[in-house]
Amino acid sequence: MRTPSPFSAYQKVVIAILALLQFTVVLDFMIMSPLGDMLIKSLKISPKQFGLVVSSYAFSAGISGILAAGFADKFDRKRLLLFFYTGFVAGTLLCGLAGTYEMLLMARIVTGIFGGVISSIGMAIITDLFTLEQRGRVMGFTQMSFAASQVLGIPISIAIANKWDWNAPFLAIVLFAVPLGLLLLLGMRPVNAHLALQSDKNALTHLWHTLREKKYQTGFITSALLPIGGFMLMPFSSAFAVNNLGVSYGQLPYLFMITGIGSIIIMPLVGRMSDRYNKLKLFFAGSAWASVFVVIYTNLTPIPFWQIIALNVLLFMGIMSRIVPATALVTAIPQMKDRGAFMSVNASLQQIAGGIASLIAGFIVVQQTETSPVEHFDTLGYVVLGVMIAGVYAVIRVDRIIRKHGAN
Repeated sequence: MRTPSPFSAYQKVVIAILALLQFTVVLDFMIMSPLGDMLIKSLKISPKQFGLVVSSYAFSAGISGILAAGFADKFDRKRLLLFFYTGFVAGTLLCGLAGTYEMLLMARIVTGIFGGVISSIGMAIITDLFTLEQRGRVMGFTQMSFAASQVLGIPISIAIANKWDWNAPFLAIVLFAVPLGLLLLLGMRPVNAHLALQSDKNALTHLWHTLREKKYQTGFITSALLPIGGFMLMPFSSAFAVNNLGVSYGQLPYLFMITGIGSIIIMPLVGRMSDRYNKLKLFFAGSAWASVFVVIYTNLTPIPFWQIIALNVLLFMGIMSRIVPATALVTAIPQMKDRGAFMSVNASLQQIAGGIASLIAGFIVVQQTETSPVEHFDTLGYVVLGVMIAGVYAVIRVDRIIRKHGAN
């Protein structure tokens, strides 16, 4: 057992800024699903068109990250983050002003182009400013953005949309994001130590060198495998809860909220454990825990609502116990001079893998009518289990690389 080194006052400011930035980006992405019915009726579009609006963000974010990877280590990371966050805010504003399907589709593509790169830049900054022994706690705090969006963002966004219109939540995000951008501008110091280590003059050459490095390829594969399970289950989780488990529309916000509160409590604890104990062993324990509850949850029949909530919290506990230590391990692979490019490609592959996972899940599950039970959700659970097992093997390889070459 190790005693983790404490954070400095400035490091705490950086963690807060990055966590809040990630909160706005995650909320912008996650509110699309709860607003789906309202959007379809307001813009008079089909479910297929709505699906394209949702997936357009993921794919544009993935493509953008790969294209930006060659330039990611050529600039001060703070300036790069500020540039892409400004573009993200502009794209979100376009979503709030969109009045037609075509305008909304264009706005989501713009938002994805800029928003999809923000996470990777944040990860590069974390890796530059925090040691490996600190990164588990940092990941625990920054990953709370997902839970916070469930607890605060989604219920508030739905209330705002019900009071005004579906556009209003996007405008609310802009109002929150603008002062946050100013905080980033004024509160974060330049992050440019990597510039002194650059040897590749050409951006494409730098990208190519990053892509062909074998140990980096292992990191890319690992990071792509980690979110697939969530992307497979998430699109149909609400439909499964309502149509298979008997959860009412009025109960859904409480399900999201309580699960989110549980995640807010769990993630910092997992982060501290990740820094105090062996990250690989913690990942093994989280994978075993998550595997059990994925199979249990995807095979559920109607049970009392409190039991559904409890199983959701336990499932997320396992998922977070996998993602936090595994992500911290992956960040130890790239050298400082390659971190921006590595994290950009990494985030892009996660977005693309998530988009593909959602499409595959759509082919597996079946729903005869809008109110029929979701069929083959259990099959989806077994597919997720297989992906998680593959993820265990990938993380073992990452750990071997770190032991052989040392942590960066």
